[in-house]
Amino acid sequence: MRMDQHATKQSIKQTIYQHIAHQGVVSKADLLPSYSLTSSTMNRLLEELLGDRLIVESGFGPSNGGRKPILYRINEAYGYVFGLEISRFYSTLGLFDMGMNPKSSVRWRMDEDMTPEHFVAYVAGRIRQLLADHQLLESQIVGIGIGAVGPLSREDGMILNPLYFPAKGWRNVPICSLIEQATGIAAKLDNGANTALIGEHWALSHEGIQHMVYVHAGMSMRSAMMSHGRIVYGSVDMEGSIGQMIIQADGPRLHEEGNYGALEAFVSILALEKQARSDAKMGRGDLTAAYHLAADQIGYDTLLRELARENVYVSDLFLRAARYFGIGLSNVINLFHPQTIVLGGTLVNSHERFFQTAIEVARSNAYYYPEYVPVFSKGVLKEDAVATGAALMVWKAMPV
Repeated sequence: MRMDQHATKQSIKQTIYQHIAHQGVVSKADLLPSYSLTSSTMNRLLEELLGDRLIVESGFGPSNGGRKPILYRINEAYGYVFGLEISRFYSTLGLFDMGMNPKSSVRWRMDEDMTPEHFVAYVAGRIRQLLADHQLLESQIVGIGIGAVGPLSREDGMILNPLYFPAKGWRNVPICSLIEQATGIAAKLDNGANTALIGEHWALSHEGIQHMVYVHAGMSMRSAMMSHGRIVYGSVDMEGSIGQMIIQADGPRLHEEGNYGALEAFVSILALEKQARSDAKMGRGDLTAAYHLAADQIGYDTLLRELARENVYVSDLFLRAARYFGIGLSNVINLFHPQTIVLGGTLVNSHERFFQTAIEVARSNAYYYPEYVPVFSKGVLKEDAVATGAALMVWKAMPV
C-alpha cells in the first residue's frame, strides 16, 4: 500500500510539474481547480518541488482582496536533455533546457561512411563538445531521446532493418545501449514520426489540439497519430504503414517487399526518380540532354533543380505525385478525422504548389467536406521537430 501511495504521489507531482511547465507561470489558486487536492496538500507538493529545485518562485500575482499569491514557474536550468534524430539524409543533435528552449543544434549529412559505429562516435564527440561549450557536467543531463527511422523496437532500444540508408550496417542496431556506452547518458528510443508529432503538438499546445496526424513524405513515407494528446501505438511498429496503403489496384510497386499500387510507389523520392528514369529511357523529358546524364543517373537533386526552374516536365511529375499524396491523405482523414494534419519531409517542402495541390485533393475527398475541414500545416518546428520531440519524450518521462 505504501508503495502504491508513493507512486500516486510521484505521479501527481509529475503532473503538477508538467502543468506548471505548460502554463508558464501559475499560482496555487490556478492549480487547485485541476486536482482533487486540499490546499494544504498542494502547498506541501509545491514545497517539495521548490526544495528539489524543479520549480522556483516567480514573484507575486494580483491580489483578490487578500495577500498577493506567490507565482511559480519551472526552473529551466534544473537540467538539460539531448534530442537526436536519425534519418537517411540528415541527422540532428539538439541540446535543450527544461523549458525546451534550444541551446544548440548540430546537423550533418548521412553518407556512405556513416555506419552505426562512426555515427555513435560522431554523436559522442558532438555531445562532449556541446557540454564543454555550455560549461555543463554530465550529471546535469537528464537523458537523450532518439527519434529514428523504423522499423524498430522501442522496448529493446533497437533499430531493426530500415531501408535506403547510404551506409552499411544499419540492421539490428542496439542504438540505445551503444549511445549509453559511448556517452554515459541514458537513452530512450521511438520512431522519428512519433517524436516529430510530439514536438509539433507541444509547439501548438496553446491551440488545445487533441487529435492530430503527422505525415512525412521523403525517401519513404512515414506517419504518426495522436488521440486525446497521446501517441497511438499499434501491436507492431507501424511508422511506415501509410506507404503501403493501396491507392491503385494492380498498380506498380516501389520495391520487391512493397504492395502493388501502394502510396509509396507514387509519392516518395525513390518513386519520382524511378519515374523520371523510366520516362528518360522512353525519350520523355529533357533531363538527359540538359545534364549530359544517362537515364539511370537522374537523381532527386537534379529534379529539385529543374523544379525550381519551373521545368514543365518536372513540375508535372511533382504535381502528379502531389495529387496521389492528397488521395492518401484523404484516406487517413476519413479513417481518423483529426483536427490537424502536419505534413513534413522534403517532398512537402519541395515547392508550395506540391503542398497546396496535396491538401486541395485531400480536402475535396474528405467525408463530410465542407462541414468537416481539418487544418493542414507544415508545422512550427519543421526540420527540428524530430529532435525536439525526442527531447520532450525524455523530459515527460523524467521522475520528479
